[in-house]
Amino acid sequence: MQQIHNAFDMPWKIKNKIHQITILPWVRLQFALNGIHWGQNWRFYGLPIIQKHRKSIMRFGAALELRSSVRANPLGANHPVILCTWQDGALLGVGDHFGMTGGSIIAAERITIGNNVIVGANSTIMDTDFHSVCPEVRSQHPQNAKTAPVLIEDDVFIGMNCLILKGVKIGHGAVIGAGSVVIKDVPSGMIMAGNPAQVVRKISKLTL
Repeated sequence: MQQIHNAFDMPWKIKNKIHQITILPWVRLQFALNGIHWGQNWRFYGLPIIQKHRKSIMRFGAALELRSSVRANPLGANHPVILCTWQDGALLGVGDHFGMTGGSIIAAERITIGNNVIVGANSTIMDTDFHSVCPEVRSQHPQNAKTAPVLIEDDVFIGMNCLILKGVKIGHGAVIGAGSVVIKDVPSGMIMAGNPAQVVRKISKLTL
């Protein structure tokens, strides 16, 4: 009965559900063509974009939920979720119960994400600078950039429009405030926010 009331009060969710069902075969085909093992209880709202290097690895745990349609979240995805392994040998590994709206994850070396991680709308996680800061190197070797692994531990929440840069470790249960640029490690159980992100306070049961 509660589901019927919810459908009446929020009819756009019915359209989202229909869209989810109709695109599922295309999503499965996309993952299969990229050699990515299909997991349990995956849900997709809109088609993600997969850019997988043939000599790289992408793996995802159970209950993956990606929202690539602008209608799938009131915050509005600027573009479909982009999952990219940029170079030979790159690894993108994601645990169970991962959710993301829009945004990008780009692994040139290694990005590891734990269980129960939520990434807000239009955030980007990347382990590479893409291009060198040196003009000479950039002109002669455009893709010769610094990389460093990114590790996001369990139960992390990343707000919308965040940028997580190379070499960062985000500790268990940490929260990243909306619009933050994270360039250094985030301690477990802490809220960090700003550009560059700084510790705001420790999370407690009284934290709203």
